[in-house]
Amino acid sequence: MSELVVAVDGPSGSGKSTVSRRLAELLGARYLDTGAMYRAVTWAVLRADVDPRDAEAVAKVAADIEVAVGTDPRAAHTTVDGQPVDAEIRGPAVTSAVSAVAAVPEVRRLLVAQQRKIIAATDRIVVEGRDIGTVVAPDAHLKVYLTASEDERARRRSAEDEADLVRTAADLARRDQFDSTRATDPLRRAPDAVVLDTTTLGIDEVVTRLVHMLGAGS
Repeated sequence: MSELVVAVDGPSGSGKSTVSRRLAELLGARYLDTGAMYRAVTWAVLRADVDPRDAEAVAKVAADIEVAVGTDPRAAHTTVDGQPVDAEIRGPAVTSAVSAVAAVPEVRRLLVAQQRKIIAATDRIVVEGRDIGTVVAPDAHLKVYLTASEDERARRRSAEDEADLVRTAADLARRDQFDSTRATDPLRRAPDAVVLDTTTLGIDEVVTRLVHMLGAGS
């Protein structure tokens, strides 16, 4: 088992990506963005002109490609069959379809297995996603569930994407509903996770609190 595993879960706009990357840098640890892996599969699905709601076809695409992610928090990257897709997987088409693709049980089985191998091969790692504390790394040394008000999450995400605030809020609500009600590995807080509301907290404040939790053996 890894010397240190920190599991960071939460919905979009809660700050988990920035917090996880910053925490990994501070700890001298690796960083794993599991959401990027689901986005990479989604990109491949769309490239193959497959309906994201066609579970059988989506599963075939996922089985036929090789998704690779870098775990350097200062230079994380994602490839599909060796092709860099960092920009492509953050586009609106992938964002709109990723929840449907991520709900396919076979996709989750394949990627969770890959994520666990990455964690097992690393001494210290911060892993972020939606099912880390509950499914991917249930034995993590620290489990954190980041959240924020719906308005604040929408504001953050619209600022990142330079998108309309009202449309962004609607998209986030749709993804929250989809991710939290899917049959396989839904978004939910692990019973032993620390819940941290980041609505009024800056990134440094959140990271400092997590470092203190680790220091206290939480």
